[in-house]
Amino acid sequence: QVQLVESGGGLVQAGGSLRLSCAASGSTFSTYIMGWFRQAPGKQRELVAAISSGGSTNYADSVKGRFTISRDNAKNTAYLQMNSLKPEDTAVYYCNAREMRLLTILGDYWGQGTQVTVSS
Repeated sequence: QVQLVESGGGLVQAGGSLRLSCAASGSTFSTYIMGWFRQAPGKQRELVAAISSGGSTNYADSVKGRFTISRDNAKNTAYLQMNSLKPEDTAVYYCNAREMRLLTILGDYWGQGTQVTVSS
């Protein structure tokens, strides 16, 4: 079982920046696909960004050019650097770790979420 702990959320003005961190337990962090999702009130949870074990990344169109996902396997930690924040980025942000073997999903693990609020 993987435990994920997010940190770094908070209140920021539009145009500001925040960096979210996701610390994972266990010794196989480097093999997971790590992702950041968000859920705004009344909306479905959506993928914001993901990074593979090899470092390939993908982003939602709404955050391309503003957000950067990264990982430090030595620290078992994934990050989401968020720049040029907009009020519509306000949501609870969740860290996800996906364990896969070839094309089979062996497990999906979630953090408790961290609130990001962007004021206009």
